[in-house]
Amino acid sequence: MSQLKRLNAESTTVTRDLSKLNLRTGNIYESLSLISARANQIQVQLKEEVRSKLEEFITHSDNLEEVMENREQIEISRFYERMPKPVAMAYEEWLQNQIYFRNETTGNSSDPETEA
Repeated sequence: MSQLKRLNAESTTVTRDLSKLNLRTGNIYESLSLISARANQIQVQLKEEVRSKLEEFITHSDNLEEVMENREQIEISRFYERMPKPVAMAYEEWLQNQIYFRNETTGNSSDPETEA
């Protein structure tokens, strides 16, 4: 997960050059499908990470009046809110050839370690 935090993905909305999308696959729709699949994987990883970090703050009392603000919990939440969105991270990985994919119907594949 630390490699995701080191990506230089944009945290705001940016206009993308669509011609860069289909360089590796030759098909813009296939590229978008691969990027969205990777974005889903990133989202699941981030969700599990946040959940594990916030588990220690869970109170098991039924009394709603005893809800306390915890400064550490707020800082963890803010950190993850400021991170780039999973789609931006996946797009940045795509541009840096860090995503491996294989098309079984055509036999095309991309291995970032052999292409670099």
